[in-house]
Amino acid sequence: MGRIGFHASHEQFPPAALLEYARAAEAAGYAALSCSDHFHPWSARQGQAGHAWCWLGAALAATALPAGVVTCPFGRYHPAVIAQACATLAAMFPGRFWLAAGSGEALNEHITGRPWPPKPARHRMLHESVAVMRALWRGEEVSHDGAICVDRARLYTLPPQPPPVFAAALTPETARWAGAWADGLIMVSGPPDRMRAIIDSFRETAGAARPVYVQAKVAYANPRQGDGAARAMAFEQWRTNLFDSATAADLPTPADFDARAAAVRPEDLDQAVRISADLDRHAAWLAQDFELGADFVFIHNVGVNQREALEAFAARVLPQVAQA
Repeated sequence: MGRIGFHASHEQFPPAALLEYARAAEAAGYAALSCSDHFHPWSARQGQAGHAWCWLGAALAATALPAGVVTCPFGRYHPAVIAQACATLAAMFPGRFWLAAGSGEALNEHITGRPWPPKPARHRMLHESVAVMRALWRGEEVSHDGAICVDRARLYTLPPQPPPVFAAALTPETARWAGAWADGLIMVSGPPDRMRAIIDSFRETAGAARPVYVQAKVAYANPRQGDGAARAMAFEQWRTNLFDSATAADLPTPADFDARAAAVRPEDLDQAVRISADLDRHAAWLAQDFELGADFVFIHNVGVNQREALEAFAARVLPQVAQA
């Protein structure tokens, strides 16, 4: 049976609160941390966007858990700078840091004023960025002139071992492509047939040995409040996250996401979030993730009741999944 971690959503909560949730997750028995990396939140209602890399150093120092981040290594960043950040974290916390690299969203990357590239160009930029970072982690001096440009860069602080680079994928096509170069896959939960298609596509090119991580999007409310309260929290916080991958990648501002979500109904949330006040139901969903081939699942409660959900899952859900 796989293991379960806690996902810290920077677009929803202040970094100091997320640090307290990370400590609470460790105390409750969660096995790892993951976090998002946003310059803007998805919605003005979420209202936060702390700097993930500052937070990661604090979280790794404040806990003994491994931790990773889902980021775009180009756009508002440069892969040499991300390589340096990763190397520093991996040097300070050997074996505990991992990176998930994706092709990004205009929501975060447009701030530099550069034109937002189409998906094929972003794939080239992502692939070249990962190659640049791996060369830097080998201690090489790197110059590169392609979709990404690097001029005589070399890292002088290197970790004992480079961090693994996971690929973030939302579609089977991206997962299949990523299997040729990534050390693992990270994906979000969804309908079982869609999850199976993404995992199977990754396995086609990656083989069976490389791990698959899943971010499980859930909404939980105390059973006394019922499913309606869980759905209300999901609708308030996460209704801007129901769009197809192309739309989500190209909308540039939280206002654009909020406008596009104006027609979303509370019942539409079921396609993206596991909504229930029944902890046994959540345990069954997680068990299914592992049956589909997940090696690790990070629980992201999209509601505002982070500590309540964290503690309830630790008491009732984690033990059930561990025993399954």
